[in-house]
Amino acid sequence: MSRLHSTAEAMRIAMAALRANKARGVLTTLGIIIGIVAVVTTMTAANGLANNFKESVSVLGTDVLYVSRMPWIFQGRFFQFRNRPNLELKDGDKLGRQLGAGVIVNPTDDTRRPVKYLSETIGNATIIGTTDKHVMVSSAVPEYGRFLTSHDVGFKRHVCVIGTTMREQLFGDVDPINKKIKIGRANFRVIGVMEKQGSAGFFGGPDFDSQIFIPVTTFVREFGGRFRSFDLAVKAPPGIDVGDFEYEVVGEMRKIRKLKPNEEDNFAINKMDSLLDAFNNVMGVVLMIGMAVTGISLFVGGVGVMNIMFVSVTERTREIGIRKAIGAKRRAILLQFLLESSAICLLGGAIGVALSFGVAAAINKLVLPASVSMPIVLIALGVSIAVGVISGFIPAWRASRLNPIDALHYE
Repeated sequence: MSRLHSTAEAMRIAMAALRANKARGVLTTLGIIIGIVAVVTTMTAANGLANNFKESVSVLGTDVLYVSRMPWIFQGRFFQFRNRPNLELKDGDKLGRQLGAGVIVNPTDDTRRPVKYLSETIGNATIIGTTDKHVMVSSAVPEYGRFLTSHDVGFKRHVCVIGTTMREQLFGDVDPINKKIKIGRANFRVIGVMEKQGSAGFFGGPDFDSQIFIPVTTFVREFGGRFRSFDLAVKAPPGIDVGDFEYEVVGEMRKIRKLKPNEEDNFAINKMDSLLDAFNNVMGVVLMIGMAVTGISLFVGGVGVMNIMFVSVTERTREIGIRKAIGAKRRAILLQFLLESSAICLLGGAIGVALSFGVAAAINKLVLPASVSMPIVLIALGVSIAVGVISGFIPAWRASRLNPIDALHYE
């Protein structure tokens, strides 16, 4: 009971000291405010990037393997990968037949071409040659209109499905369905608009909303296919383990490529997990650098709090002497100054968190979807208190160790 009373008394004195020096307390919190805003903004932006990236690449599917000439992520060996033979459309047909019923194989390739509708022109749009199976191997579906059909592919029709960004840039508020656009030198009729999917462009990935889909057969006729290498999206049948399925795909591809047992694969198996792993590695480094910078801000703020607490101890030396002379224990003096420094930092942390909501709103509006979550708020407030305890401990320890006789004679 006496310990609880001692703690309450220490808190009362600490709050009274803060009220008596409001201006100094507010100025001291500035460093903490800046540091906490930096911490919350860094964590919020990192979460926003992570959520945006994962949502965007989810269109690739966790049960889909992508057979390509080159791996999506690699270090070195570029020329070795570049010299691999191309994957052709007929390789996709062979792979589908050899894997059997229930397996979906969708060939795709892309190019960059200018796109024009009336007076609106996009100079370097991404054109994807694909088939009607695209919607089967990904979660991407049209928002309105329709996607490509087997007849569009079989008859090499000049039709296209556009992303939401393409629709906004080319058509504005005009309904694009059945309107004709020029891709390169050829005219295409718009038959559908894809749902918004987002972008992985922050890390060099595609902007899925800026793509235009056309039949792969039309793609080959208009843009050539002899020297192109296609990607083969292979969707595993329901209930099949993706790891086991990957071994099967590798085996069949080796047969198609006529590789000997001692020859290494001249193709790559890519999947969504490899992108997520690469993203997590990059984000880990980015977050580490960001937290190091914010740590410097908090360190500077903590030094400011420590200096102010040393000043406070010096100014109140006689008060400390009187308290110790009438029976205050070292623990009570220590706790008093720790509470004071923690209160200063907690106030700065609370103001910093409040300001961070505004920063997050600006990021959400101008850059990418982001919001301050409750775990981030709790972490920020916890960091504030920790900085207060650490920066206030040495001054508080010094205060608790003052000799009451010397303190009473201090001028």
